[in-house]
Amino acid sequence: MVVALERFDLRIPGCGSLKQKRHVVKGLTMALRSKFNVSVAEVDHHDLWQRTAIAVAAAAGEGYHVRKVMHEVERFVERWVEVEVISAELSLHRPED
Repeated sequence: MVVALERFDLRIPGCGSLKQKRHVVKGLTMALRSKFNVSVAEVDHHDLWQRTAIAVAAAAGEGYHVRKVMHEVERFVERWVEVEVISAELSLHRPED
């Protein structure tokens, strides 16, 4: 089994309130969950209007499959028009049996 975890630091340009930010983040996280069957959570910058960090996790039996899914997730986030990707960091883990 291989577990992938990717953290995205995102900018939300034009966002003027936490309510607007929640709308953008909720839309993105729900879309990721439904399209890729991954776990998603907002993990940082909770009090900033135009910044957020989300973590996306996926598990698979083979490394190539989880890498493929995470590559598609990266492309999806990069194309999400309401956010700009500041940075993305991917890590792969093989838990001990």
